[in-house]
Amino acid sequence: MELYLDSADIKEIEEGFKLGFLTGLTTTPTFMHREGVTDLDSMIVRLSKIVPILQIEALGNTAEEILQDAERQLKLGLDPAKTVFKIPVSLEGVKACKLLRDKGMMVNVHLVYTIQQAYMAMCAGASYICVLAGRMQDQGYDALKLIRECVDMVNFYGSEAKVMFSSVRNTEHVRNAIEAGCHTITVPWKLMKLLTENNFTTVGTQQFFEHTRLVTMRVREIISDKNPVVKPQDEVLDAVMQMTQSGFGAVSVLNEDGKLAGIFTDGDLRRQLAQHGKDLMTKKMAAFEYKVPVTIEAESLLNEALKIFKDKQIDTIIVTEGNKVVGMLDIQDMAKWDLI
Repeated sequence: MELYLDSADIKEIEEGFKLGFLTGLTTTPTFMHREGVTDLDSMIVRLSKIVPILQIEALGNTAEEILQDAERQLKLGLDPAKTVFKIPVSLEGVKACKLLRDKGMMVNVHLVYTIQQAYMAMCAGASYICVLAGRMQDQGYDALKLIRECVDMVNFYGSEAKVMFSSVRNTEHVRNAIEAGCHTITVPWKLMKLLTENNFTTVGTQQFFEHTRLVTMRVREIISDKNPVVKPQDEVLDAVMQMTQSGFGAVSVLNEDGKLAGIFTDGDLRRQLAQHGKDLMTKKMAAFEYKVPVTIEAESLLNEALKIFKDKQIDTIIVTEGNKVVGMLDIQDMAKWDLI
């Protein structure tokens, strides 16, 4: 099924055709007016240079006037092999269709509401027979039934006409067109962008990214460049300032020789405050006993870090390179990468 973009918004059009596989563009004077276009001919020429196939209106009260309008537009510099003229179905319209087709032009007979109209378009040699599904449904008609009938008709008679599903109002309409065996559909950009979306796909894709990162990325790649550390002679106030400035809920406590002695967390701070009160702020870091801290090498895979967070039920891991403390890995660092 051919896929056309239905728009007159130049930004949408340029974005849409970056996909690389759209068949072409359908547009109308109404769309152009809505987008503020004041020079219709110039806009048509501009669009013709952007899209593979351009479908535009050819208007007139008689078949001859419609033919003249089509020929006038071709003289603007349009390529007949890449231009489809849209003609509303009527007796003069199908007559004009035959005149244009005899001259080798492509024609879309549109505003089709009945199988009889579609039949006349087919007999006139229309390249496209366009049913406005959404507009028909708005008026209480069974547009899907008509579209199926049109597809069956052109297939049964071996016509080269392509049934176009237009006036697409939702993504379900695209499924309807596929099920009906439509030959082509024209879709607004806001709906076309939704055609690849599905919650299960989103969740599955996120899992793929998550699992790939866990087994390919190293701890050093996601840790902050801030490395909050204190030494034994520093006061608790210094540790609080380090936590505040770095945004971590802990600081590494180093011995005088720079080796890791322990970790002082915001949880430790609360417990010590309950015991010592405001005098705690002037106590030296050497006054406390420290448990053996949990560490991880900077070159470790994130998968190993995640296992530590889960097994130890902690929020912060000290990151080392050999015997040197180089930073901290917070559980929120993992969350930023959607790894937990």
